[in-house]
Amino acid sequence: MIELKGGKTAPLLLDDLNNYDPRRPTVALFNHLVNLPRQHENGGVPSIPWYRNQCKHKWALKDSQCNLPLIIGRPDPKIVSIVAAFCEHCRCHLDLSIDFRGGGRDSCPSEASPLHHFTYQPEISRPRYQPENGAKADNLSEWEDLTWFQCSVIDCSAKLKIQIRSPQLRPEWVELLTDKDLIKSRSEKAIADDPVRFEGIAVPAPCDVLSNLRTYILNALKHPGPRNISANNKKWLLCLGDSCSELLEHIGFRREDDSWLVPQPDTSELPPILNSLNILLDDVEKELLALLLQRPADERRAIKVQYILNPAARSLSKALGTAECKEVWALFSYERQLVVDPDNVPYYLESLQTIADGRKSEDLQTLVAIEASSGKVSAQDVRDAYKLLDLDVSSAYLDEDVIIGTFQSRVADAPRQEAELRRGLQIIGQDRSSEKIQFMASKTVTNYEQALSWLGATTDMDDEFIVAMYKVKEEDNHAEEATARQAVSLIAQHRRSAALKQWLDTGVLGEVEMDVSQAYNRLQIDDRTISDDFVLSAFTLFHQESPSQVDDLRSALRAIAKDRKSQTLLNFLDSGMATSEYPLGEWPVGLANIGNTCYLNSLLQFYFTMKPLRELVLSFDEHKMALTAENLVKKVVGSRKISRQEVQRAQSFVYRLQKLFESMITSPRAHVAPELELARLTLVTQPLEAALRRRSTTTGNRPSLGEINGKPVMGPPPPSIPEAAIHSTNLIEKPAEPQMNGVYGTVEMENSSEETLLGNDPAEDGVDRDMLGPNPEESQQQQQQILEDKENMPPFKEPSERPRTPDFSLKPLGESSPSRTNEQAPMTEANNDFSNSSSPKKAEQAVIAPPPSRPPPFPPRPHTDDQKQAMVEEVQIGAQQDVTEVISNVLFQLECAIKADSFDSSGEQIDLVKQLFFGKQRSYTLNLQGVLRTKEQFFSNLIVDVASGPKDIYEALDGAFDEQEVEVEGSLRPQYTTITRLPPVLKVMVQRVQYDQKKASAFKSVNHLGLKETIYMDRYMDSEDDDLIQRRKESWQWKRQLRVLEERRADLTKTELDMEMPDVLTAAKEFLDQLSEDDAFEVPDGLRQDIEEAAAESRDELASIDARIKDLTANISSQFVDKRELPYRLQSVFIHVGSATFGHYWIYIRDFVNNLWRKYNDESVSAVTDLSPIFDQDPSDRPPTPYFLVYVRENLKDRLVDPVCRNVPEDVVPQPGPENSDTLMDDVILDDDMAVAGNEDGGQGAVAATGNWLKADTRGQRVAW
Repeated sequence: MIELKGGKTAPLLLDDLNNYDPRRPTVALFNHLVNLPRQHENGGVPSIPWYRNQCKHKWALKDSQCNLPLIIGRPDPKIVSIVAAFCEHCRCHLDLSIDFRGGGRDSCPSEASPLHHFTYQPEISRPRYQPENGAKADNLSEWEDLTWFQCSVIDCSAKLKIQIRSPQLRPEWVELLTDKDLIKSRSEKAIADDPVRFEGIAVPAPCDVLSNLRTYILNALKHPGPRNISANNKKWLLCLGDSCSELLEHIGFRREDDSWLVPQPDTSELPPILNSLNILLDDVEKELLALLLQRPADERRAIKVQYILNPAARSLSKALGTAECKEVWALFSYERQLVVDPDNVPYYLESLQTIADGRKSEDLQTLVAIEASSGKVSAQDVRDAYKLLDLDVSSAYLDEDVIIGTFQSRVADAPRQEAELRRGLQIIGQDRSSEKIQFMASKTVTNYEQALSWLGATTDMDDEFIVAMYKVKEEDNHAEEATARQAVSLIAQHRRSAALKQWLDTGVLGEVEMDVSQAYNRLQIDDRTISDDFVLSAFTLFHQESPSQVDDLRSALRAIAKDRKSQTLLNFLDSGMATSEYPLGEWPVGLANIGNTCYLNSLLQFYFTMKPLRELVLSFDEHKMALTAENLVKKVVGSRKISRQEVQRAQSFVYRLQKLFESMITSPRAHVAPELELARLTLVTQPLEAALRRRSTTTGNRPSLGEINGKPVMGPPPPSIPEAAIHSTNLIEKPAEPQMNGVYGTVEMENSSEETLLGNDPAEDGVDRDMLGPNPEESQQQQQQILEDKENMPPFKEPSERPRTPDFSLKPLGESSPSRTNEQAPMTEANNDFSNSSSPKKAEQAVIAPPPSRPPPFPPRPHTDDQKQAMVEEVQIGAQQDVTEVISNVLFQLECAIKADSFDSSGEQIDLVKQLFFGKQRSYTLNLQGVLRTKEQFFSNLIVDVASGPKDIYEALDGAFDEQEVEVEGSLRPQYTTITRLPPVLKVMVQRVQYDQKKASAFKSVNHLGLKETIYMDRYMDSEDDDLIQRRKESWQWKRQLRVLEERRADLTKTELDMEMPDVLTAAKEFLDQLSEDDAFEVPDGLRQDIEEAAAESRDELASIDARIKDLTANISSQFVDKRELPYRLQSVFIHVGSATFGHYWIYIRDFVNNLWRKYNDESVSAVTDLSPIFDQDPSDRPPTPYFLVYVRENLKDRLVDPVCRNVPEDVVPQPGPENSDTLMDDVILDDDMAVAGNEDGGQGAVAATGNWLKADTRGQRVAW
């Protein structure tokens, strides 16, 4: 164990002060206030022992005992600043004083020393627990912990004293004041002694007892002179009485005959008070206040306790000289630690390296490099050196000879590692200050790796740096010149570097590297934002075409790699293999963008992290619905019946999703590519698919469906259409979606695509009107523009009114034509789509045709290339779908594919998907007759709006539940919404696309949405709790008042002159003053005075409005702060950057197990160390903004969320080369009938039909909710 003797900067000391609890000794008596985190010899994160009941203090000021430092300006060297505080939780008392007396003007903070660096003064300190005294230094209820520090900066005289004292109220006294049974016992005794006198008087609550005693003390502090309280006073007897005599006497009360004399403090004393009785009473009063605030809210509300404590954080921060952390302070702290604790330089250098890497700070990394070049080594370097030589640093037998002997033995066994072993030996010699060991370490090198190690270089360092490192080595020791030149020569040979070869020959370094612009041009890459994999693909292509130009190509690739700081590209240059910087078996895989599918990739990544859903997909055969008549007639999803074709399509979707999930688990690559067909099934809903394919039959250049008897099969001939209609592209804008009433939105069902193929077009002229835009030429231009967009389209505009899940009523479905592929079979009820049955009874009476004795022949297959192209076009169009439509489509297909667990009263299918992702909400509407009508419905996500301005998450959610006015029978009536059932996975859609009426165009609102890691949904739940209902009504009233005030404020602050109204009036008055000085203008009498008075009135009004807005905002934000029984944790954040017409998506996903956020950006999955892009406001003009949020229930998060699910077979190793992803895109596209057989065996036929890729997976088990 390394013993650290360094100091602490002011910010660290303040943080440790908040965690230091002298009441509880920690393991091995670690002192949070004094000790630095302990670094073990084997490295790892420094350990901080913690006691299980240790208090994390929340300090509040005791103003009368303080002598606070000035908020602005430097500390006064003539005074002692005192911050007196108490903890709201444990009631301990803190007295912090900092004394600058005797110092000069150069005390910290200064330009040279921006922070205090405090070192512990053990000689004058008296900590309560000391190692030499054991864990129980005292058993007293009253104790004191005293710690002294001195600033280590030479010119700073700051002496810091931190004294923490025990609470004045002992535990047994607190019990007397707060235990309901004890209060009841002494109250009943007093009532029994005189029942007539106490008739009708209730037993006081603990809040009454605490509040009354606090009032007695406050009166004593504020009103001088002797006073007494009768011992027979009703309130006194019920609340305190003789049972509290010891407590009362401790705080200064005295019993004389039948009265209690009140304490008599010195009321004339000014802060900071020094009188012991004054301090005692002030301490007790603050402790009583803390106990009051710890009582339940309903109990406090009964006595109207409205106390607000004065937080001490700002005063403590000012006294210690802390502020927002800056990189220069890390440098300052590092330098101070080396001064006060020079024996532990490696430890502090490692700490600096960790900070530099964590912050990705070039300045700090440069400093680390400078320190390393000056001969310093980090603790990690030392540990690695001992580990490399397989030496136990703690061994008592480890001396110079043993170390050198071990080194020589290792070199003999592994000569290729000689340079690395010598470098390790050199570090050990330096750490031990052993010249003998260091001399043995300085020998020759024989290969590229040894050369880099000997020079202290890495593979990503350019040729210029190699030459610089050579010069450093040569200057340090001229005897090593030959070894240094040998190292450079080996590096030049390995890199094939003409620049280094020229330097070795002439002493002049040749052209080192290619300019990054030239490098991109060399590889013919126009878009610098493409992924590393595409860069490697370009490199490989040119290398295959021109092998002789490999040096030039490698120079281009190296320049790009350095510009991007891409470890993947650098690894490829060094080893010929592109690898992820994270261990494959411990890190999620990325998903390749196969064409405007960044939103799809984000969505698939999110669903993969949902453990129950992933397990359902992986074990789909256990949950798959058999395609029987009984199952189909009962199948109701989204409040409508589901057809056989929809189930087949959905099951095909789930099987392809299963295939992707399996690849994401087992792939040895850093990312995989989704199937094009999976993308199509995800992004393109079945009604949209039908519309697109109906459109394809109305164009003259559709692909052939194959041949029969040598003749092409093109399908039924379409009706004749005008030439202009052939090129109509109105579908590209947004194809008309079917409207469905129910869980998945409002859908008006169209007839099936088979109807259109059979020619049942209602249009008189044979033209499908839905497929034609108002201007075909303009639509064609729009299509071209959209298809050329770099990234996905953002969501289309949602209705401005808050969306409600519609009624479950469903319009009658049109009858579908039977499939033409079954025309040879006898027509029976079984041939009809069960979704078109008029009643369950009709379906039950259906005659099922017997199964054929042999499978039907395969229909002729279309040309694969044409079908692929059509699929690509469908995916491109599907990628432009509304975000909510895509999400609903995924959940809808999952429900269609699986069997039901049960059915609700309306016949709606209940299954795992519905249990996971769907809640229920109830709306309350007051109609014209004064009757409160209710309606309950499912919801899959909550829609919030940020169009009006920046909001935090609660403000946004309130908009979905607050009372609003809706039109009922031609009149506006109040309506509000509550939640009757919360889903385990709560999804929140952020409505950002708005419509500008003036410009007649859509735009994206980039207003900030302030997210919280944890939200509490109690306030939105349906409840009969009168208190909660009253709080809601108060909140609604405050918000109405706030809207009125904000409108009035806008009138006073937004003028045509871009000035506030008071300033406008003041400017007008000043202008009139100037005119009055000119005799040519006559200003009416009293006008200037009237304007001046109007300016003053408007300024006063504005100040009053601001104050009222502040009060209302505070009331609203704290109205439900104690409702914390339903916590939800933020798990995923979908981000969009761009405008309302184009952009790019990625997703942040929380790993609760590893306490880590990751960013999933198509192929890239990286750790997030800076959370500001998720939670903080971006000041740029077009910032990335959250579009979709996912919260999960706190107590279920570990069962719901599992981001890392990897099982890479050990015998599967990625082959060297630029390819870094598995591809799941099939060359031959399977029909739905092939992918999911329509038999009634529960899908076993599907396994046989697609056995080459479909595998049963029983890894997942159903979560029991």
